[in-house]
Amino acid sequence: MALKVLIVDDEALARSRMRTLLSECTEPRTDVVGEAGNAVQAMDMIQRTHCELVLLDVHMPGVDGITLANTLRQMSAPPSIVFVTAYPEHAVSAFEVEAVDYLTKPVRRERLQQALQKVVKVRAGKEGGGDSGPPEALIIQERGRSERVALSDIIYLKAELKYITVRTAEKEHIYDGALSDLETRYSHLFVRVHRNALVSRRAVRAVEKHSDPVEGEGWTVRLDGVEERLAVSRRQLAAVREALMG
Repeated sequence: MALKVLIVDDEALARSRMRTLLSECTEPRTDVVGEAGNAVQAMDMIQRTHCELVLLDVHMPGVDGITLANTLRQMSAPPSIVFVTAYPEHAVSAFEVEAVDYLTKPVRRERLQQALQKVVKVRAGKEGGGDSGPPEALIIQERGRSERVALSDIIYLKAELKYITVRTAEKEHIYDGALSDLETRYSHLFVRVHRNALVSRRAVRAVEKHSDPVEGEGWTVRLDGVEERLAVSRRQLAAVREALMG
């Protein structure tokens, strides 16, 4: 079945280019059910047609895309949202309204294809009684780009100076935030091992004693996906051992 798509952008040329890109995407196939140049037109079409995905611009005359997305969230069966915009700085706001993805212009066909596949996966999860939206994630902003990093991919979070190092199996990211806030929000996923570090509960593989010539005897945690060992404070030792057993 083709994914039914509504294109919302105040520029006719941008809508035409998006139609062309969609026609080149085959996995999944898409069916453009309409176009809209502003939020009012978009809302009218969504109410009159069966639409599964809205490709939505952020900056439009009148009501902007973020506000429209917030309105759509109140529907009993809202369409999925993928933002398409020339303004990467709005990525955090976009994901706060549960957008599946965020594309920056000019959009590449390969990147659009990835976004469509994400939409199919998310919608399949909803229909099958699974997760009600995209996986929990941190929005990382580095060097002028925004990236969604799924919490399930994060091995540890380590506070260093004014930033947090976010470590996945593939790479390190820099996140601007407070470790205490992340601990409060995601205590079901991460356990504190030290005053400066949280580790993924699922990644804990061993708690081991070690001897340091300067600091003396202490404890470290061994994690799946990285060779690095993180220090475990005596205060947190019981909680880390509990995570290991769980």
